[in-house]
Amino acid sequence: MIKKTAFIGHREYAGNKLEVELYLAVENQIKSGCKNFIMGTHDEFDKMALRVCRSLRKKYKDIEIEVVITSLNTIKPVIEYDNIFGREKYFLYADVDTIMYDIEEVYFKKKIIVSNQKMLDNCDTLICYVNTQKNYGGAIKAYNYAMKKGLKIINLY
Repeated sequence: MIKKTAFIGHREYAGNKLEVELYLAVENQIKSGCKNFIMGTHDEFDKMALRVCRSLRKKYKDIEIEVVITSLNTIKPVIEYDNIFGREKYFLYADVDTIMYDIEEVYFKKKIIVSNQKMLDNCDTLICYVNTQKNYGGAIKAYNYAMKKGLKIINLY
């Protein structure tokens, strides 16, 4: 089986130290043979995971990054300013693979939960930022799902 690491976290987090810890955790995964990383798009931890993976891809050219989207609205163009040419449009996920699971029939409030489960079904490791004392929310549900599946879990909370 190809090693694959997923990322799950709470919508918000406190402090900048987490990004350094995440960077080190992802780099350790790469050094242990993992070249495939997958994350969602719905919270700050997902955005941080994508930033870290993109940064590490500059050093480790062969890593693959997948982003799971639950809505086509997620891939709309973003405008960035270029110093010389003015405005430049680009797609936020143009440099990564995107995945959209078949979850159209799922009740809209459960789409992220089902999408997270499908993401975890194809992974052997979960790097997360989850308060395990909470008993509600998508992050803890994904964490518990990963536990049941026997995934290696690296919780940075």
